[in-house]
Amino acid sequence: MSQTINNGADLEIKRLVVVSNRLPIVLTKGPKGEWLVKRGSGGLVTALAPVLRDRGGLWIGWTGKEGRADFLEPSDSGTKQIGYNLKQVILNEDDINHYYYGFSNEVLWPLFHDMLSKCDFNPEFWRAYRRVNKKFAKVIWRNTKKDDYIWVHDYHLMLVATELKRLDMKCRVGFFLHIPFPQLDIFLKLPWRFQILRGLLEYDLIGFQTVRDRSNFIQCVRSLIRGARVEGRGQVCKLSMPERQIRVGNFPISIDYDAFASQSATKEVADEAWYIHENLPNRKIILGIDRLDYTKGIVLRLKAFRNALERYPELRGKVTLVQVVVPSREGIHDYMDIKMEIERLVGEINGRFTQSGWVPIYYLHRSLMRRELLAYYRTAEIALITPLKDGMNLVSKEYCACSLDENSVVILSEFAGAAPQLYRGAILVNPYDMEGVADAIYQAFIIDKDERKSRMRKLRRSIQKYNIFWWVDSFLNAAITKSLDSFPALDYYMPHVEIGDEFGKLA
Repeated sequence: MSQTINNGADLEIKRLVVVSNRLPIVLTKGPKGEWLVKRGSGGLVTALAPVLRDRGGLWIGWTGKEGRADFLEPSDSGTKQIGYNLKQVILNEDDINHYYYGFSNEVLWPLFHDMLSKCDFNPEFWRAYRRVNKKFAKVIWRNTKKDDYIWVHDYHLMLVATELKRLDMKCRVGFFLHIPFPQLDIFLKLPWRFQILRGLLEYDLIGFQTVRDRSNFIQCVRSLIRGARVEGRGQVCKLSMPERQIRVGNFPISIDYDAFASQSATKEVADEAWYIHENLPNRKIILGIDRLDYTKGIVLRLKAFRNALERYPELRGKVTLVQVVVPSREGIHDYMDIKMEIERLVGEINGRFTQSGWVPIYYLHRSLMRRELLAYYRTAEIALITPLKDGMNLVSKEYCACSLDENSVVILSEFAGAAPQLYRGAILVNPYDMEGVADAIYQAFIIDKDERKSRMRKLRRSIQKYNIFWWVDSFLNAAITKSLDSFPALDYYMPHVEIGDEFGKLA
């Protein structure tokens, strides 16, 4: 009979340990060859940084660079600005190429986003994935105690609990999947479907973004694992196996609403927003901000915008699409292909529709400083967020939090995980429906002020109520019947680390 890793069930949990593929930092070389550290952003870091801040927790992950970053040792290194400790997992070039670029981003990422044609089921990728998950487990085992709660994150690390079990780990271990979980007919295409499914079932609590994702997972378990039985209703249910029980829930992730709202109200952001308005006067700004990825639907979005300009000529000269594409995974061929197609379309649309004093699309292929990001959120009257499939999409929530005058509109893909929460205020679209998205752009352009305010007020209230701290509390309550307040605030200082704010560096 299989032994559960939940041997420490009766212990008082004293520390939260977060484990993810990447540490919440970005490493760059300084002018004298020294390592400089900037605070990372991106979905996972944006969500979890407020969770551990000033609470003395530990974050375990990879630095994003080959080999060891010596200055991050010892393991209790932390900063007053970061507010928690860091411990690195060391990866070599083969690990990076086959585990990260290979299995994680050429097998799991496209498969879980229903992009089967982009999968490369290379057996060497699978061997590297198992090997690196074992590396993570060993670092966890060496740096945790029985009274820690280990919270593992995302598709890179679905086998960590299996490896911890082999090390006779005593801590409780939970898992949260930030990307969608595919339907059975898609998941069946994975050659290692049984190993992945059984690896997930070694966790004590498995969290998903939406009810749909949880249902897809349960359907796969029922179909592929003999003797599995589901009990209970509501946000968290129980999955009973012949040898153990696992809790499975849906916990939609969110943002630190108050931080975004207060920071967007600062004079620095207001000045930046004024500068944007001065450069794009007498028009409504439509904003798209995405990491470079084929799942974000950027190419179809540009085609829909072109269709809107064709079918609604009154938009010409009155709207400008600001499309920000944050560089990501530049070592993967498919990402370079999508970048070239985006740039071709931007050039074609601008060449066709540009008039004196008006350019239809402003295209930025770079990261944004946080002040600049918040200024665009404040300035844009319309957010155009049309992923083909997305686990949640925090950009939609950040945009709403920064819409201080509540005079803006969100156009949101119905395939984003945020759609079930935001559907009452957003205009939902099918990103594959080019004319439907074009119609939504026109609807957002002509919508009256009272309806804009009514819609945005609903969105902001929902996001403020169900914020990042609600997400953490709901997961921890299901995992260990504790809330975030159960972990005390501490203070750390590491003077040789410099902290900066930059959007999109961690993917």
